[in-house]
Amino acid sequence: MDITIDVEDYKLNVRAAAIIIHEGKVLVHKNVKTNYYALMGGRISIGEDSATTAIREVKEELGKEIELIGCASTIENFFEMKDSKYHEILFVYLAEFVNEDDKKITTTMKNIEGKDYLQYEWLDISKIDTYPLYPLVAKDIIKNKKFPIHVIHNELN
Repeated sequence: MDITIDVEDYKLNVRAAAIIIHEGKVLVHKNVKTNYYALMGGRISIGEDSATTAIREVKEELGKEIELIGCASTIENFFEMKDSKYHEILFVYLAEFVNEDDKKITTTMKNIEGKDYLQYEWLDISKIDTYPLYPLVAKDIIKNKKFPIHVIHNELN
């Protein structure tokens, strides 16, 4: 069971994400039904640690093995989506593909779980500020390459 809990008028969401950087680009996911990008990852399951979640999510979504090479950030993210307020704790890891052939991928990838609305794209880091990437603080984390950091991002105030 994923860790998403209704608390008063908030949803508490606990997630993990992986940042894979290759040739000046970062791999992110996009729901083609929306106009924004997000860090690749997903909700942590109860009893599962965040590192395992990041690895599992990439395997489930892309069928690719990754290894974590460091902690990038912990983001406390407050935002509203679909008429719900969220308090999200997001653990972000630096990662790279294990397979040498996977390390050469530069094209858009499709979700292998049957979620045809999700695709995975490489965004040019030198133009990261021009993309609608959420949470917004992820742009600074990726650009500045100073790890690890802890950020509180509150869109509700």
